[in-house]
Amino acid sequence: MYRKRLGAMPTVTPWHLKPALGAHKRDFLSLHDITITEMEGLLKLAAEVKAHPKGFVTVLQGKMAALIFEKPSLRTRVTFEVGFEQLGGHAVYLAPGDIGLGKRESVGDVARNLSRWVDVMIVRTFSQALLEEMAHEARVPIINALTDLLHPCQAVADLLTIREAKGELKGLHLVYVGDGNNVALALAHAAGKVGMNFTMVCPPGYELNQDVLMEARADASSTGAEIRVVQDAKEVMGTADAVYTDVWTSMGQEKESEERRRNFAGYQVNENLMDLAPADALFMHCLPAHRGEEVTDEVVDGLQSVVLEQAENRLHAHKAILLALMAGQEEENGKKR
Repeated sequence: MYRKRLGAMPTVTPWHLKPALGAHKRDFLSLHDITITEMEGLLKLAAEVKAHPKGFVTVLQGKMAALIFEKPSLRTRVTFEVGFEQLGGHAVYLAPGDIGLGKRESVGDVARNLSRWVDVMIVRTFSQALLEEMAHEARVPIINALTDLLHPCQAVADLLTIREAKGELKGLHLVYVGDGNNVALALAHAAGKVGMNFTMVCPPGYELNQDVLMEARADASSTGAEIRVVQDAKEVMGTADAVYTDVWTSMGQEKESEERRRNFAGYQVNENLMDLAPADALFMHCLPAHRGEEVTDEVVDGLQSVVLEQAENRLHAHKAILLALMAGQEEENGKKR
């Protein structure tokens, strides 16, 4: 299995932040690892942080974070670094050359050393297995800031964006057009947690990872959501409340670029495709966008687009995740001394 559980994480109550970790540290590696109640709690907390940011400016005062990034980033790095500072803490950015994770130094040695200096590690890497190893070895929470398998932080921001625009999530229909990559997989997990129907539209061979699909459907069985995979967008666009796409070629897949362009040629989100959806359907993209490939300028910059709202909500979602993992940690650590 690519995940683990480390005890229950109660819903964090804004303004009276309760210890969220109990006797054990808690990692944020996959949305499948949190409960339906916890998912709702994260979204409520993110909305509260966004509405009342000044109420949280000292909650993590004196805390230190390590941002370990093996992949380039704009939105993830800036929103985690800025968010941690806005909560009263300080973040240290570590680029690939600073560590050489698993090459210059073993994953276990890195995790054990950093655990002596910082209070949380925010990791953006290639391998989910490497992230799992870090979580096993570290004494402090590990946050998945993206792996090749999953991008759970992005999905939290996306749910926040949809709920702001639509007022609720349960019963909505999110249509994802493109590759079954880490964003699509995290969105499938997220949809199952909140009772939102999710349809993946892709050419043969680019479907969702079967293990993750089974997990999402297991969660969906408790919330009434339907998780589907189809090949023809015309089957599902008429009931879409939001239409989502992402790049056809993710980082590390550059050698497949030409083949992927050919295979995804009929899956571009353009005005003709959006015209098949209801007029109030949202357009979503996690960015960066390859304009002219998976999406046209007219759509990404159009009136239905909420891509900048998604980008802003990364900040609030990340702050909520940090608070849920870390609030009360100092109090609990004091009890154990």
